[in-house]
Amino acid sequence: MDLRCDNCGAALVVSGSERTTRCPYCASPSIVERPPTRDQPSPTFTLPFVVGQERAREVVRGWLASRGFFREPQLRSATIEEMRGVYVPAYLYAAVARSAYRAQIGEEYQETETYTDKDANGNTVTRTRTVTKTEWRDLAGRHASYVMDVLVTASRGLANAELESVEPFDLRQMRRYSPALLSGWIAEEPTLSLDDCVRSARGEALAKVGRELDAFMPGDRHTGLTFQTDLEHETAALLHVPVWVLAARHDPQKPPVRILVNGQTGLTHGVAPLSWRRIAVVVLLVIAALLALFLALSVRGSR
Repeated sequence: MDLRCDNCGAALVVSGSERTTRCPYCASPSIVERPPTRDQPSPTFTLPFVVGQERAREVVRGWLASRGFFREPQLRSATIEEMRGVYVPAYLYAAVARSAYRAQIGEEYQETETYTDKDANGNTVTRTRTVTKTEWRDLAGRHASYVMDVLVTASRGLANAELESVEPFDLRQMRRYSPALLSGWIAEEPTLSLDDCVRSARGEALAKVGRELDAFMPGDRHTGLTFQTDLEHETAALLHVPVWVLAARHDPQKPPVRILVNGQTGLTHGVAPLSWRRIAVVVLLVIAALLALFLALSVRGSR
């Protein structure tokens, strides 16, 4: 898409997946305003960055230093080669959930029972004890609730599981979308279809309903909970969430480790590579210790 810089007038070409760009001539940030479509609607909200670049570097350094013994030791001195603050597109989903459920509810009660035992002298004696028993009964009913704040990614570059790894975001800080909020940052357009995102959100919503019903069940315990839920009055609002994306290289011969930092809270996630050399050394030491113990027991048994 062609875009003209508002500051110097240069003609720029912008990728279809980006919503922001920076002019290479005057460094002025620009926002790409496109006509909304079903799969690329206009954003409704933006969650602004709170964690700055230096703070993001600090938390990543702490994350790298805290990796366990079985991770690559070079991570502690890894070089942060690339660091980007990205406004990731996501959908905020909400719906009314109406469920029909069935379960078995257990009510506990106590009884005193008599039993026979042997005393210290071997004589048979009668004793009593209090035991807890459970009375089970079937329960069926209906439950309605409003499922809120289900957040799912709209970016092919950041899988939903990765976005969940740095959640939650403080949705109380949402602001109505304004191009000025994205100015100077990298902001993606949605690259997943609305249907795919809503389908993913429904899955999360049903899981959330299941947890609510589990907590809603009366009695002291329950089992066999099944439910069928209809989701009604669904809404899905596009928003941008702030994420720092960093690439840390610990070995020039290996790809860098991608690390994500929540741009609001500093919560950090990444998959640190395992040190197979350390794992092999520990396994060999354990085998050697077991073998030494076996030999020691064999020698003692032969005497």
